[in-house]
Amino acid sequence: MKYTVLTLFPEITDAFFATSIMAKAIQRGIIEYQAINIRDFALDKHKTCDDAPYGGGPGMLMLPEPLGRALETAKNSERPSRTIYLSPSGRPFDQALARELAAEQELVLLCGRYEGIDQRIIDLYIDDEISVGDYVLSSGEVAALAIIDATYRLVDAVITPESLEEESFSNGLLEYPQYTRPEIYDTLKVPDVLLSGHHENIRKWRLQQRVEKTLRNRPDLIRQGREKGLFNKEINSIIDCYGLAEGDTENERD
Repeated sequence: MKYTVLTLFPEITDAFFATSIMAKAIQRGIIEYQAINIRDFALDKHKTCDDAPYGGGPGMLMLPEPLGRALETAKNSERPSRTIYLSPSGRPFDQALARELAAEQELVLLCGRYEGIDQRIIDLYIDDEISVGDYVLSSGEVAALAIIDATYRLVDAVITPESLEEESFSNGLLEYPQYTRPEIYDTLKVPDVLLSGHHENIRKWRLQQRVEKTLRNRPDLIRQGREKGLFNKEINSIIDCYGLAEGDTENERD
């Protein structure tokens, strides 16, 4: 997988690719990274990349000419690529989309600034507009890093497959609570079942905790999981024990 990031501030994304698991993935040749500084494609001496919008209004827009030239450079890669513009107007980013993007050979991520970019760049170059949440960021780089962090860890051999099996959003449930040493912290003790060494009881406890946590924090995921048939008989039985009928939410039960 290769990540190509088009940005006015490459130092923001450079730091992420130089640390932790990402740095190791690059050293092992699993991940590639290229930052393209959009200012390098501005032709005037001031490296201007923004101007006032036609029709008036607050703020500035990123100019199409430098963006277009930068994107043409990015698209010269020999491998197939998918070009994404990070925008609060885009479709919502979730774990399913993260898995989809992780299967690509290259992601080209365009980071916006100011009030956004000229629509003609979107029309000519962009495959997807993606939003990382229902809020507005001043930095497209922050949104791009969220997508990069959610996808690169799903690329084969970056981390062990076992670490992904029972994470939040896998199989429609959130992750179970976890504990480490010491056995007693303050007045709180690790649940006895985790100290028992009984693997089947631990498995059942963790599954029950996943269902309970999802019902408490994200009952919408339970509803969606049932509608899509994601849950097996054991999970549905646990859900039923909590008195949640199909289509209900936690608020509806209160």
